[in-house]
Amino acid sequence: MITLTLLHPIQSVAVQKWCFESASVVRIGRSNDNDVIIYSAVVSRHHVELWNHANGWEIINFGANGTYVDDKPIAQVSVADGMTIRLGNSGPKIRIRVGATNLEADTVTSPPQREFIGQKDEASQDQSTAWSIGVGVVEEDQEGAQTYIDLD
Repeated sequence: MITLTLLHPIQSVAVQKWCFESASVVRIGRSNDNDVIIYSAVVSRHHVELWNHANGWEIINFGANGTYVDDKPIAQVSVADGMTIRLGNSGPKIRIRVGATNLEADTVTSPPQREFIGQKDEASQDQSTAWSIGVGVVEEDQEGAQTYIDLD
């Protein structure tokens, strides 16, 4: 099992979590065909992949703006439980946990295959649905039209 936590850009608290119980590859990027979709100008369409090998998880960077661990750019590195990666030099941070975790069920998003990932905003006043996605919000109306609001 691998759990990814998108961290707030200033406070470093959890904004959103994804849990993958049996995935062999987890794709992160701006494009809708990723397992984890993050809308940010510094995140590439297909930014990074996490691969589950026999000897553990590995991170592979594909992003034009790079992927950083401890403020150092990486091309490919083994995952250490609890490590934090940054997408781009100034982009979103994601904490990685490997193995069993003590997460509450309602704080984890278990994404469907290749579909939009997010948490519903229950405080919405109208009949639209809003998802928090870290650095912005996508609101979807009843007809399926989506509007992106940048929070950066």
